[in-house]
Amino acid sequence: MHMIEPFYGWRNDYIASEDELSPFYERQYSEFEFNNKIYNFYIHPQWDSIGSPTLFIKILYTDYEELFAVIELIGEWNDAIENDIMILKRDIIEPLMKYGINQFILIGENVLNFHYSDDCYYEEWFDDVEDGWIAMVNFHDHVLDEFERIHIDHYFIMGGELEEIEWRTYSPQQFYKKVSELVTNRLN
Repeated sequence: MHMIEPFYGWRNDYIASEDELSPFYERQYSEFEFNNKIYNFYIHPQWDSIGSPTLFIKILYTDYEELFAVIELIGEWNDAIENDIMILKRDIIEPLMKYGINQFILIGENVLNFHYSDDCYYEEWFDDVEDGWIAMVNFHDHVLDEFERIHIDHYFIMGGELEEIEWRTYSPQQFYKKVSELVTNRLN
């Protein structure tokens, strides 16, 4: 897992640690010290800790004019033991929403498992975005199946073409436009 880096292809467009409005503003990174682990596996030092021992993220892009954020995740999303959704909602999502962000694209190809607790924070997040949305891109089938089994898929736009986007080939704006079109088609 230490070889899996967060996507760095958009660093010329956006770096969360240089964004004064980002929850990660002025965060310092090492290229050589591997301090964070998911269970017994070290992860690349460019991933950001959100306070969970099993789930790490990277805000890849935030646009305060179009009001969207792209967030890549790695690890195990564990609400049952770690209450990861509460941490993510309170410490990352809410600070972004304070500046108007109401469209969230979560990239989950490195989310290995999901463990459910309840849907309170999902419902709250869904209600808070009002005219916005939360889209899940490239999550593994077994993770999506778990979201559907416990009915929290009602709070996200997921599945279908969202699971087949070669998102790394797009610029951030192109990626947002593609996801936004799929979301709009789904909602209509």
